[in-house]
Amino acid sequence: MQSHSMTDMISIENLTVDFGGFTLFDGISFTVNKKDRIALVGKNGAGKTTLLKILAGLQAPTSGTVGISGETTVGYLPQQMQLTDSRTVIGEAERAFDHIRRMEEEIGRLNEELNRRTDCESEAFHKLIDRMTWLSEQFQMSGGTNFHAELERTLTGLGFTRGDFDRPTSEFSGGWRMRIELAKLLLEKPDVLLLDEPTNHLDIESIQWFETFIATHAGAVILVSHDRAFINNTTNRTVEIELGKIYDYRVKYSEYVTLRRERREQQLRAYENQQKKIADTEAFIERFRYKATKSIQVQSRIRQLEKIERIEVDEIDTATLRLKFPPAPRSGSYPVIAENVAKRYGDHSVFSGVTYTIHRGDKVAFVGRNGEGKSTMVKCITGEIDCEGKLSTGHNVKTGYFAQNQAELLDGNVTVFETVDLVAQGDIRTRIRDILGAFMFGGEAADKKVKVLSGGERSRLAMIRLLLEPANLLILDEPTNHLDMRSKDVLKEALRDFDGTVIVVSHDREFLDGLVDKVYEFGNARVKEHLGGIYDFLEHRKIESLRELERRTPAGNRLETAPAGEKTLPPPVKRSYEEQKEQNRTVRRLEKNIAEAERKIAQLEREIAETERQMSTPEGAANAALYARHETMKQQLSETMNQWTEQTLELEHVLS
Repeated sequence: MQSHSMTDMISIENLTVDFGGFTLFDGISFTVNKKDRIALVGKNGAGKTTLLKILAGLQAPTSGTVGISGETTVGYLPQQMQLTDSRTVIGEAERAFDHIRRMEEEIGRLNEELNRRTDCESEAFHKLIDRMTWLSEQFQMSGGTNFHAELERTLTGLGFTRGDFDRPTSEFSGGWRMRIELAKLLLEKPDVLLLDEPTNHLDIESIQWFETFIATHAGAVILVSHDRAFINNTTNRTVEIELGKIYDYRVKYSEYVTLRRERREQQLRAYENQQKKIADTEAFIERFRYKATKSIQVQSRIRQLEKIERIEVDEIDTATLRLKFPPAPRSGSYPVIAENVAKRYGDHSVFSGVTYTIHRGDKVAFVGRNGEGKSTMVKCITGEIDCEGKLSTGHNVKTGYFAQNQAELLDGNVTVFETVDLVAQGDIRTRIRDILGAFMFGGEAADKKVKVLSGGERSRLAMIRLLLEPANLLILDEPTNHLDMRSKDVLKEALRDFDGTVIVVSHDREFLDGLVDKVYEFGNARVKEHLGGIYDFLEHRKIESLRELERRTPAGNRLETAPAGEKTLPPPVKRSYEEQKEQNRTVRRLEKNIAEAERKIAQLEREIAETERQMSTPEGAANAALYARHETMKQQLSETMNQWTEQTLELEHVLS
């Protein structure tokens, strides 16, 4: 174990990792402090996941040390994991509190031993008391046995309903079971959270809840994510892995992008100067190599050349590639018309009474919690499944459809290059390798057989193929899950330039921002149309959320679709005048408390932002009182958030 400063939780010193002659990390060092929120960035294959595994203790480095201080606990959420299916949702989530039960048992054992012993003055007795004191403090800090409210808050924040709690986990998809694993990890409250692509299985509402959780409840966080908005909202430090080295920027991702561009420009200038110096030196050697009078100077220049440490310039960002869709025949004015569309599985209504029209050239997003029918609607539009009501595609509509299962339809016996070459037409054929590079199939990867590719690689390849086939209605279901930021930029630009119609199912706000001009929200068996971009929708959604609570029905009694703007209420419950009066009083009290909490949250968030601005100045960085105030306000924000959640859940219960 290494020695640390008081604030260091993890210390990485001179870490090297070699894989069969290839050096992934070359003597890297950095420390992780309390409340550090670190985004690990770098190209795919740079070693981000490997570094997380080393920090989690699941993989050993070739050399160097990872020191974890004192009682620091580390929790790790991998991209994929083996999931067990032998419990209910709540039973599985409660396993997060096994450590509390173990503490309780140890406190009981220590109590018995202290009562038995008579050597009250001995060092051993004092050690037992110290251990007992520390354990009791930890037990209280962990909430003791009062963890059920927190457990419910976390599960509902991640999208589960109370009706889901007693269902077996085996009834849920892999993505939902990953949410249970995330809930367990958050409830265990490790001092350091290691998260590998945590938003891949979350919808927009859950991601926003998760961002708030990290801001108010988490300790140190190190995460890998290709979701720009998420890392911008959750991190304050960016560690870039590039060619085996790391570059540590004490800023959030958006500021890092600017600093990195400046660094590359400096590198380029230094590289050009060095190249000129090398060329001049080589010219001198060549010119005087055979002149005896100059032999000492020539030898000196040769030694100089050997000693020069060659400057490397970061690879140019492939996002500069402009990908243009092939021209497609013009479709009719209304590519998709839905009238009173419904889909049921047995007694379960996915959605009903859905009516909307998508115009030619529209770029729209389907959003909402997982399981509310977004992908089902997409399959209805493409004809993959049938539905009730009238759902028609317009004249001359040629649909290009991307879903995760498209990857399974690729021919495994051809190469990556051949897969794309088979569909590419015209000028684009000369740029196939550029396009493959932009989607992370650079160099030799283009010559791999499809059958050896991972699931994520196949998804990317299916996406490239779709982009090169002529279509005038593109339907993309979670297109960004396996793309890095550069690839997402290429795809987004191509979609923005596309003159056809686009429907995107996505939870990636940054990707949707500036791309879509209409949002369809799926929820409670309804589909609501919102005009404007994704952030307009999210702003509107916050305003609506309290009124939405009033419209909710008990679990299992879903609402029918209401026309846009029309308020739908559950059937009234017969109550006496006194009961109704009492309920109205309770609702008013709760609404007042919720509004007050929201006002306080907004004020605290403003004050925290201003304090963080001051802390980023040289004077502020040295001001201990400022840091203490910042910590106090964070604590107040956390408590107010908890109050808001409790009051909101109570209001929901009163109105149901």
